Amino acid sequence: MKIGGYTCHQMYERSFSYRGYQFPVCARCTGILIGQIIGIILISLGFRIGFLWSLALILPMVIDGLIQLVKIIESNNIRRLITGFVSGIGYMYLLFNTIAIIKHLVFN
Repeated sequence: MKIGGYTCHQMYERSFSYRGYQFPVCARCTGILIGQIIGIILISLGFRIGFLWSLALILPMVIDGLIQLVKIIESNNIRRLITGFVSGIGYMYLLFNTIAIIKHLVFN
């Protein structure tokens, strides 16, 4: 599957399927992409959170990934989707806040 293959591992057991067709990205990447879209919408509507809060939104995905990496608990696709979604929102706010900080430093 070429779509998504450059940014996602596309492992079958970690991906959603619909009518026998595997999604082009895994459950976590699906959540990240949806979260990024929602993040863009929230930012466009004027909702703001601080830099540290944007980092805090990314933390659940990092923790879930680390727990799975050290084999404490095997994550499931719903957890991957949710942590990816929250992180996707966090990524967009992190990007927005970073640009705002750079803009402030350069132009003030």
